[in-house]
Amino acid sequence: MTSIPFNRPFLAGSEFDYMRQAVERMHISGDGLFTRRCHALLEKMLGAPKVLLTTSGTHALDLAALLLDIQPGDEVIVPSFTFVSTANAFVLRGARPVFADIRPDTLNLDEALLPNLVNERTRAIAVMHYGGVGCEMDAILPLADARGIPVIEDNAHGLLGQYRGKPLGSFGVMTAQSFHETKNFSCGEGGALVLNDARYLERAEILREKGTNRSRFFRGQVDKYTWVDAGSSFLPSDLLAAFLCAQLEAHAEIQERRRRVWEYYDAHLRGWAAERGVGLPCVPVHCRQPYHLFYLLLPSAQARRHLIAHLGGQEILAVFHYLPLHLSPMGRKFGGYAGQCPVAESVSGRLLRLPFYNDLTESDQARVVAAIRSFEGF
Repeated sequence: MTSIPFNRPFLAGSEFDYMRQAVERMHISGDGLFTRRCHALLEKMLGAPKVLLTTSGTHALDLAALLLDIQPGDEVIVPSFTFVSTANAFVLRGARPVFADIRPDTLNLDEALLPNLVNERTRAIAVMHYGGVGCEMDAILPLADARGIPVIEDNAHGLLGQYRGKPLGSFGVMTAQSFHETKNFSCGEGGALVLNDARYLERAEILREKGTNRSRFFRGQVDKYTWVDAGSSFLPSDLLAAFLCAQLEAHAEIQERRRRVWEYYDAHLRGWAAERGVGLPCVPVHCRQPYHLFYLLLPSAQARRHLIAHLGGQEILAVFHYLPLHLSPMGRKFGGYAGQCPVAESVSGRLLRLPFYNDLTESDQARVVAAIRSFEGF
């Protein structure tokens, strides 16, 4: 029996040709031709004034924390149900993460909790669009604006998703994108910082280029470049940008493939799920999702364990997702405790992600669905 993995890398078609072109141009370090092409593609997709590729989505968040000048003693509100990078970027600057619970429908940060979490030490609110379904930005942004608190979007799941007709990634002052192997568009490891506020543009270039004004030098704005600020090297190789460029250019085809995968699962599992009290992804009518993942929300942690084993016995790999950050060893150091975020705690123990990748065939999906429907371990 052929195994069905959880994820598999996808080639759009031009990746190796573009990488060869980068080598032939004798420029495979950062900010070459293909990096610039990726910047232009992403800026068009997001309507953003500036996008800068980074080595990972994590590094994009790190760069955002540097740009906000986060200091020891500051507080940053983050959802507990997210990847550790959302919090780590600010913790590395000495800030204390304040963990927010999530909504039971979209699994996004519960905006109704924010008024009780914000105080005079709050320096930022980080939102993560789970599964590429938008957070309720109509409630989050006015509260943040009234307090003068910048909003950072972790849009690792959400490129090409929309909230009320506007692209995810275009709401916060800055947004982190990820191009990890598991994302819709990938170069193995990679990311981007989206800059939606012009105040941060020049300094972002400097920090990303090891604290130098090298970008201004290449534009002819200074006669030599030098060290002008603290910074690090956040630039990916142009070889990775070449690979990513091919994927971004094929975004319409890739999204159509992923739409078919998502809709097949939804059509063939919704009735079964309703009969057994199993939750499926919730996409509000005012959101447009990018078809990033598909999950089952089982009635209990025990049911999830049994279903993982059941699928594994048929060579199908299904996996859980985030463990609540507030219950992690690091989260407890920042005051996290059991019961602090009850929805995140419940969801984390019951959520199961199904195999989902660009070239997942309908026959393999049919096998996954049949295996799920044969499960009797509730």
